[in-house]
Amino acid sequence: MNIHEHQAKEILKEFGAPVSSGVVIFSTKDIKEKISKLSSKKLVLKAQIHAGGRGKAGGVKLVENINELENEAKKMMGKILVTHQTGPEGRKVNRLYIEEASEILKEFYLSCLIDRESAKIIFISSTEGGMEIEKVASEKPEKIITTKIEFKNEISNEEIEKIIIPYNLNDKQKIEAFKLIKALYQIIIKKDASLIEINPLIITKDEKILCLDAKMNFDDNAIFRRPEILKLRDLNEENPTEIEASKYELAYIKLNGSIGCMVNGAGLAMATMDIIKLYGKEPANFLDVGGGASKEKVSAAFKLILSDKNVKGILINIFGGIMRCDVLAQGVVDAASEIKLSIPLVVRLAGTNFKEGKEILDRSNLKILSATDLNDAAQKIVKAID
Repeated sequence: MNIHEHQAKEILKEFGAPVSSGVVIFSTKDIKEKISKLSSKKLVLKAQIHAGGRGKAGGVKLVENINELENEAKKMMGKILVTHQTGPEGRKVNRLYIEEASEILKEFYLSCLIDRESAKIIFISSTEGGMEIEKVASEKPEKIITTKIEFKNEISNEEIEKIIIPYNLNDKQKIEAFKLIKALYQIIIKKDASLIEINPLIITKDEKILCLDAKMNFDDNAIFRRPEILKLRDLNEENPTEIEASKYELAYIKLNGSIGCMVNGAGLAMATMDIIKLYGKEPANFLDVGGGASKEKVSAAFKLILSDKNVKGILINIFGGIMRCDVLAQGVVDAASEIKLSIPLVVRLAGTNFKEGKEILDRSNLKILSATDLNDAAQKIVKAID
């Protein structure tokens, strides 16, 4: 789960990390009242959306006075902001963050995340702040320091020293950096954060360390034990279909293709999407119905796929283990009959009760193409929508 910058900074502040003073507004009418809490006249206005690249898209403005602030806020609030991460459809700005401006002396990069492969916490530090870390890794890999930390109650001073090596800090700044690194580590441990990114981390002209921008992601599987984090969820920033899918505990991610996919098992789902691409088309979604899906859950999954207007055909690929093929078949028939399916549907069933499942599909009088294997299924759905 992602949260907004202003929410991330509140968590950083809670754990003792240095951030600028700021206020969030949901209406431009609240500006004068809200900024009375700030001491600086020079302010930064930031659009709050779950995407990077806001500055280049006009979502970050430096303002010198209240009139300029109000004018820029009116332009920004409600605007559709298009960045390299939003896609061409962009994101609507429903809230703005106003914070005190900082005089920047140096910019750094700092992040920490859970590395599932090594089962460790990884800190990434670099002198190349303000840039996309992927670009730095590609063009200047020597500028990136990666430090792996074992899961434990606290991070050691020796480990922190390794993390901050590239920053070349003075003694006073080191004390601040130690507090910051410890704060990030504790947020990972105590809040189940999966990623914290500070970009840029800055040294101000009065030589203080400050988190100028902040991004946080949290482990969806641990949200049940973090109700205070769940309260920060902004449904306006999520795809409506994905929100609907979460109600049925379906693993659904919308993509940009034309072939809808329903599969049981993440690995099989990835293989299904790969083979669709192999035959020249693009998948419209990732959808894993899980191992023990009910008829109702399968029906809901089918309706989710059909709610996407870009879908020109559907490929269902089920290998029945815990998932029974007859249960899936009945869910598909119920949903297709209710919606009056009018696009090609290819079904490949194998495993538990696949014969019974095939009989249900055959008796339905729906126009369903059966496939013998995944290769056959992919070729048939691609041909059917051409």
